[in-house]
Amino acid sequence: MAGIEGNKPTIAPRLSHKPSPSFRLRNQSLNSLRLHRVFDLFDHNGDGEITVDEISLALERLGLGADRDELSATVAAYIPAGAAGLSFDDFEELHRALGDALFGSPPPEEEKVEEEENDMREAFRVFDEDGDGFISAAELQTVLGKLGLPEARSMASVREMICSVDRDRDGRVDFGEFKCMMQGITVKGA
Repeated sequence: MAGIEGNKPTIAPRLSHKPSPSFRLRNQSLNSLRLHRVFDLFDHNGDGEITVDEISLALERLGLGADRDELSATVAAYIPAGAAGLSFDDFEELHRALGDALFGSPPPEEEKVEEEENDMREAFRVFDEDGDGFISAAELQTVLGKLGLPEARSMASVREMICSVDRDRDGRVDFGEFKCMMQGITVKGA
């Protein structure tokens, strides 16, 4: 761990393996929920703050022992004056700094958009079995059947699903229509 950035030290962790890509999730609300769970696990006495001792204990229990002095130096920079430990907001800031040190700064917005577009195209290809650039009712029925969904039993239900997103009324779903449909889906609790 070396360097100073503003009033916080820059973090250059030494790792023997590459950290899991799930360390930084794309969905901020899921990331926050996960961090709250980790925070609660580390907050051994439940006082709403995580001390260096609590972090050290949690890391030891996970088999991830850390040099206490190094840990203290890193964490202390995120503990506000007069506080005994990290509040959740401080913990989140430390997590963000570690993520930036491990993976680099989050990609600029245009890279995120491009990545989402690529993910969307990959999902579209799962449904577009013949690769013609459209999802037909038969293709949708096949995929729904593979997923074991009851809607696959009725071609009328499948056609109704197609019609609900088919803006140009050609009886099939193109990538633009698929993308609009997927962007309209929200994850409950996120």
